[in-house]
Amino acid sequence: MVHAKIAPSLLSSDFARLADECERMLSLGADYLHMDVMDGHFVPNLTLGAPIIECLRPHTKGFLDCHLMVSHPEQWVDDFARAGTDLFCFHIEATTDASALIDRVHALNMKCGIAIKPKTPVASVIPLAHKLDQVLVMTVEPGFGGQSFMPECMDKVRELRAQFPDLDIEVDGGLAPENIEVAAQAGANVIVAGSSIFKASSPRDVISLFRKTVNDAQPTA
Repeated sequence: MVHAKIAPSLLSSDFARLADECERMLSLGADYLHMDVMDGHFVPNLTLGAPIIECLRPHTKGFLDCHLMVSHPEQWVDDFARAGTDLFCFHIEATTDASALIDRVHALNMKCGIAIKPKTPVASVIPLAHKLDQVLVMTVEPGFGGQSFMPECMDKVRELRAQFPDLDIEVDGGLAPENIEVAAQAGANVIVAGSSIFKASSPRDVISLFRKTVNDAQPTA
């Protein structure tokens, strides 16, 4: 059985206070710190890279869940490993040899995840899931925060959960109190949320709601 892991997206934080924001999220109950890495090529936005992760690492013991929305993720594996990344998640659409890349990430003592865009068939990742620590199903088009949740992506989550009951399945994009039940019932257990946590009057309550909803959806047998 899997358990809820709540991963606030630091893309919605105050970047001028990034280390403080990480510690604030952990104090409010976060399990992961979701770091959105964008290169301005694979996606049109440009955010942070390995140097910022490296600077951040001494200031937090939090689990750094790095989602690389970049072209040629192979070229960044060593840098993110040296920086102190806990989980290196790359897009299936951005590489030509995902299996070899998974092996390389694991060889550098990082956990490995694969992300798929909303229009990418889940069949692209199923043959690799047994090698993965996590699969990320995007529920918006990657590149910008604040987009609306796409419930049609939940069919991918259901298919993954049916085949891999113990796999961490992450969802990212538009997750909020009004749709967390849909994601939880589909089988997602790692919940990425930016605006709905950081802009909430009580981020702690939102994190608690996400956790309870996901854990309540787990099978009892």
